[in-house]
Amino acid sequence: MATHAITRMKPTGAVGGPSVSRQRTLINFVTYLLLGLGAAIVLVPFWWMIKTSLTAETRLFDFPPQLFPDPVVWRNYIEAWNALPVSFTRFTANTIFITVLAMTAEIFTCSLVAYGFARFRFPGRNFLFILMLSTMMLPGVVTLVPTFILWRELELIDTYDPIILGAWFAWGPSYIFLLRQFFLSLPREIEEAARLDGANTFQIYWHIMLPLVKPALLAIAVLSFIGNWNNFMGPLIYLNSGEKYPLIMALKFFEQSLSKEAPLFHYMMAMTTMMSVPLLALYFFMQRTLIEGITAGAVKG
Repeated sequence: MATHAITRMKPTGAVGGPSVSRQRTLINFVTYLLLGLGAAIVLVPFWWMIKTSLTAETRLFDFPPQLFPDPVVWRNYIEAWNALPVSFTRFTANTIFITVLAMTAEIFTCSLVAYGFARFRFPGRNFLFILMLSTMMLPGVVTLVPTFILWRELELIDTYDPIILGAWFAWGPSYIFLLRQFFLSLPREIEEAARLDGANTFQIYWHIMLPLVKPALLAIAVLSFIGNWNNFMGPLIYLNSGEKYPLIMALKFFEQSLSKEAPLFHYMMAMTTMMSVPLLALYFFMQRTLIEGITAGAVKG
């Protein structure tokens, strides 16, 4: 009887296996199809930007629009680069200067504050940490006027100080939170062993703890680089001299500075493409590190 029952059950299992496999295949197909459509939608503006940057001025408004530029005009990039009285080389140097200094300051100060919240016990620690996180809910426009008045009273308007110096006061609550989670996941025995060997607090932080949270530091570096590279509001408010503008400000006033009847979209798209290349290359080479740095500290080990 048992043998007969087992024999009858085998076909049922055999039928169920291919059915489940077909369902998974269908689900995977639909998933990849939706992902492909989403990627295509995202890439269409990017492709249109590149296509326009390589299109001749006389063919910008052709109808129906071309999918590929014909002819391909590479000199648009050279002409756009030198179209303004101040070369885009100066704007690029300004952008790199602002981005590197602000990124370095954010990495150092945020990691230092996060280490303090994670490893030291002091009165009001939890209250201060929650208070710091609550600042993330404040719209930037709320502090815009008081901050401007502060820098104006310090006579630092039309300088890079308001854009860079703020980063030295750990103005990234999300970065501090991410790094704090990383520090909490590290065993305290590491610090205790270092203290027995004679290391002081800063030596433990600098030589032992920072290398252990390297994935998070790299993730923060990528996010900070992108944020400072695309920072438009700060230069718009605090900078008045055109020769001090970063790239994003130069692009804003690029079209206004060129006196022509028709908008020079091919020049605009050429400069936008060149400004986007460093960010795309950074994300392409650092995407694995970025994902690991954001997710690894989510689970306390």
